Amino acid sequence: MTRTTPTIGVTTSRRSGWRIFPLVALNVWLAGGRAVRWGTGRPADLDTIDGLIIGGGDDISAELYGGELRATARIDAARDALERRLAETAVDEGLPVLGICRGAQMLNVAMGGTLHQDAWSQYPQARHYKTILPRREIRTCPQTRLRQLLGGSAVRVNALHTQAVDRLGRGMKIAAEDTGGMVQAVEGTRDPFTVGVQWHPEHLFYQRRQRRLFSALVVAARARRDEAAGGDPQLARVDRRA
Repeated sequence: MTRTTPTIGVTTSRRSGWRIFPLVALNVWLAGGRAVRWGTGRPADLDTIDGLIIGGGDDISAELYGGELRATARIDAARDALERRLAETAVDEGLPVLGICRGAQMLNVAMGGTLHQDAWSQYPQARHYKTILPRREIRTCPQTRLRQLLGGSAVRVNALHTQAVDRLGRGMKIAAEDTGGMVQAVEGTRDPFTVGVQWHPEHLFYQRRQRRLFSALVVAARARRDEAAGGDPQLARVDRRA
């Protein structure tokens, strides 16, 4: 029987996933999808889903991109390995992907990119925020999918990260920066939907623009599923009034 609601796999942390997953699932539901929680010790089969969200959590080990591991870093090696495999396979197979905070960084690392382990030391001019409230100002880059979704005016987002994108991975481009020049979003240079945002849009479900990220993912997931089933989908544009 064909699924009518797109299924979105959501990777989570063993430590904090219990409180983050319900928020992500709410956003996916509002967008017309159904979220299933993944993580280390849980089944994670890309053939059972239509789209993927790589969620937030601990820092990514520098060993994944040839850096030196900081003694103060809190990492989860098992999750690193799982998400790297999922990200690589999803992108290679054309599965729509949304990366959130750590997930955006993992998308970049999985594509061969690197990270700044201490973003604030690399961008001293960037204002240091650590809050779920939308206080950091960012701007989307021209000619990006993210600009189509969020518009070209300033967007205020939250910030909970310590790492940030350094060298871009293959097939990735910068999609947004903050006022200090720190990368705040990346995206794939080709279809389907591959977007990673440094902030946590799941906490900002009361903002229409932030909900468009989840809507775009679900639209792309539905189109891919219908195409695989032999239909003739048209990738619908996300209504910016939605």
